[in-house]
Amino acid sequence: MIKVIVEYKVKEGADIALTLLRLRSYAMTFPGFIGAENLRSEKDGSITAMASTWENVENWRTWESAKIRKQILREAENLFAEEPRVTIYRIMPTTAWEYTRLE
Repeated sequence: MIKVIVEYKVKEGADIALTLLRLRSYAMTFPGFIGAENLRSEKDGSITAMASTWENVENWRTWESAKIRKQILREAENLFAEEPRVTIYRIMPTTAWEYTRLE
C-alpha cells in the first residue's frame, strides 16, 4: 500500500472544500482507492493537504493522470497560490510491537 499526500497552498480567502470533495468522490470510483482524509496545517492555515491511501502506485498513477482529476484541478487553479505538491510514501508494515516498561 501507498499513502499519497497532495499539498495545496491556497490563496487568502479561498475555500477548496468543494474541490477536495469532488476529487475524493471521483477517486473513490477508481481501482485501488482505499481512503482519504483532508488535513489543514496548524502552522500555516493556507496549506491544506489530501492524504489518500491506494493499493499500489500504479493505481495512484492511473488516478493522477485521469482526465477528470486534471479537469477538477484546472477548474480550481485560481484558488491555489502554488502548484500542488505530491509526495508518495510506501506504507511500512509493522512486524512487531514491543512493549517496554520504564521504571
